[in-house]
This record gives sequence, C-alpha cells and structure tokens, in this order.
Amino acid sequence: MKRLALVGLFLLPGLSLAANNGGIILQCAGYKLELIPDSMFRINGEYVTSQKIKTLGDGNGMKADMGLMPAKDGNNYGFEYVRYPGTEKRFLNVQLLQASMDAPKVIGSFPCVKVK
Repeated sequence: MKRLALVGLFLLPGLSLAANNGGIILQCAGYKLELIPDSMFRINGEYVTSQKIKTLGDGNGMKADMGLMPAKDGNNYGFEYVRYPGTEKRFLNVQLLQASMDAPKVIGSFPCVKVK
C-alpha cells in the first residue's frame, strides 16, 4: 500500500518543489490537506487511518480515498481527494459516516488551492 502511495505521489508534477517534507499542502475550505510522500496523508493535523491512491490519466492526475476513524471530535469521516489530469483543478469530498443506514447522508464538496 505504501509503495502505491509513493508511486502515485512521485508521478505528480512539481512534487519535488513543494514544501513540508517534500509534500504538498492544500486548503480545501475548512480542511487542511497534507499530501506526504511515503506516508499516510494528514487532514487538519491528523493522520488518516486508511487511504487508497489511484493515478488518473497519463499519471499527473490522482484520486485518493481516505478514512479518518475516529477523528478528534469523535466522528468518523470519509474523504475523497481528486486532481483532474492535465489541470490544476482539485477538490475534496467529505462524508460524515454514520452507524445507521437510515440516517440522511451528510456530504460536502470543497475546491482546493495550494498553500505556499
């Protein structure tokens, strides 16, 4: 799993020029997303508990599915980060995971920008 994450990150252009231990820091509304090579990603300072990374297009796009269970606030969250291939368009989808299948879904989608 770590090899897949490492390969996916090193295929992204400009990664070697980014800050924070060779990673990229993104601000997606109220979420600070740290894409760290050879490590689990961090969201608002917390390491995700699971992640799956898939490259998109010719290798410069990426989709990362992550889980944070439980977060500092006691809730479980599912995250999906997407960077479209060939563009700088990025966004983060967030879902509050609930125990009851009958509970209404709480989902948000936020555009992301690089933080210098």
